[in-house]
Amino acid sequence: MNYALLSLVFLIGAIILGFTRKINTGLVAVGLSLILGVIGGVTENDIMGGFPTKLFIMLLGVMYFFSIAQENGTLELLAKKVVSLAGKRTNLIPIIVYVFSVILSGIGPGTIPVMSLMAVFTMALAAELKVSPLLLSAISIMGAAAGGISSIAPTGIIGITLAAEQGITGIERAYLMNAMLGFTIYAALLYIVLKGYKMKSETALKLSELPKFNRNQIITLIGMAVLVVGVIIFKYNVGLLSFSIALVLSLFRVASEKKAIANIPWSTLILVTGVNVLMSIVIKLGGIDLLSSTLAGFMTDKTASAIISLTAGIMSWFSSASGVVMPTLIPTVGDLIAKVGGNLSGLELISAITNAANVAGTSPISTGGALALASYVQNAHVSDKEQQDLFIKMFAVAIGGVLTMTVIAGIGLYRIF
Repeated sequence: MNYALLSLVFLIGAIILGFTRKINTGLVAVGLSLILGVIGGVTENDIMGGFPTKLFIMLLGVMYFFSIAQENGTLELLAKKVVSLAGKRTNLIPIIVYVFSVILSGIGPGTIPVMSLMAVFTMALAAELKVSPLLLSAISIMGAAAGGISSIAPTGIIGITLAAEQGITGIERAYLMNAMLGFTIYAALLYIVLKGYKMKSETALKLSELPKFNRNQIITLIGMAVLVVGVIIFKYNVGLLSFSIALVLSLFRVASEKKAIANIPWSTLILVTGVNVLMSIVIKLGGIDLLSSTLAGFMTDKTASAIISLTAGIMSWFSSASGVVMPTLIPTVGDLIAKVGGNLSGLELISAITNAANVAGTSPISTGGALALASYVQNAHVSDKEQQDLFIKMFAVAIGGVLTMTVIAGIGLYRIF
């Protein structure tokens, strides 16, 4: 029996079942792991050993800490205060939203929490100011995705961890810079095409009308600063430090612990770790070798980045970027370099995969896009026709994003850093 091919069938089956049946793909993956393991002769200990404990601790720690910051309103109030800096210059709002989303995502919360927060906030803002929901939703999601490649944010942690498993290390700075490059280029294109520079409104958020940070929020902001300094300067493990700071915040009772735990994106944690369990079996049975060989058959060193970028983007329209696409494609990078040769680099391919997969998040069938669409419909009370039009336009933005990232990869911009 061709176990390599069979393992890929199981992996693809998990993705299809998760998408079509609306079941968490991580749960599907774990459920299929035992079946595939029994068929392929993989022991139960090896199956259990595929659970990414270190990654789980890092992600859970970061998510718990920033769930506290979200539950007590710190992140939302911070976002309002920053956007209010635009005053009556409404055309600056998309730029401020993008920069703020990048910074906020990059200091720890990561793509999904910031994407969720900013998608809902910017759509309420778009309805209130009567400005383009299409531009604000896309800009906020891309900012969150760009900053999320930071080495202390969940998506960045996932990419860096997957790269390190193949011996590709020391990419943290360049990996983030490539994300900043790709997403900023597309954000600028959208700002021009959707005429953000002409954005006007009769209404404006006023800083003087916003409440001051309360005692709990100030303590939380201090905790955020300590996390950044501790990880970047003192090199503490981001997950463990997040737990330590969260403990202090809990002792000060800055937020409801019960609500903070409930608001952790558990579905994302299950998705990422569950797919990792199945992926460990796929790797053992030779599935990743087969996938990389198949992809290499279509590639040269000049087309590899573009092809892998387009593949990642298309996959991400129907599955999670960090939970499925990155864990599936990044493990192929080492083999692709060996088989294709030429001037390929691990950083280039990993950046191509990550950026294309995450830019697809602007799609209305992805988490960020869906939240943005639902929030705008709720706040602006639009008709069914207007909702459908916005849905189509958002999907077009997602398609444009994947194509733009593919072009960026194809012309070699990920080699600059």
